[in-house]
Amino acid sequence: MTPMPSTSARPRLTPGPDHPITLQPSPSHVVVRSGSAVIADTHRALEMREAAYPIVFYIPLDDVDERHLRRSDHHTYCPYKGDASYYDIIEGDGTDLTAAVWYYADPYTDVAGIKGHVAFYADRVTVTVTPGP
Repeated sequence: MTPMPSTSARPRLTPGPDHPITLQPSPSHVVVRSGSAVIADTHRALEMREAAYPIVFYIPLDDVDERHLRRSDHHTYCPYKGDASYYDIIEGDGTDLTAAVWYYADPYTDVAGIKGHVAFYADRVTVTVTPGP
């Protein structure tokens, strides 16, 4: 695996009018499944709205069944959020989903609220969102 360049050598961008990012508590109940296995179940998700991307739900790690997660060697970089690390999902009906969950261990200040949260690729798992009050 090729090491990632140092953070200081990579661009670091601030959200703004050209690339807005908002983060707020979600009023919804969010459940994440892989097959029939419930991977996460929370009333404490954060909703991230970033530019024109679909909403991403960041779920507190405390509300994730970590028995279904295995640390991945996969890492990426976002100039707005920082270094992302990944988990594979395991044991969801016998299927391993490589790097299906991501998190930022030390996110940039503008998105610091996602620390201690994970997000899931919605095209790899089933994310059910039930609107709250």
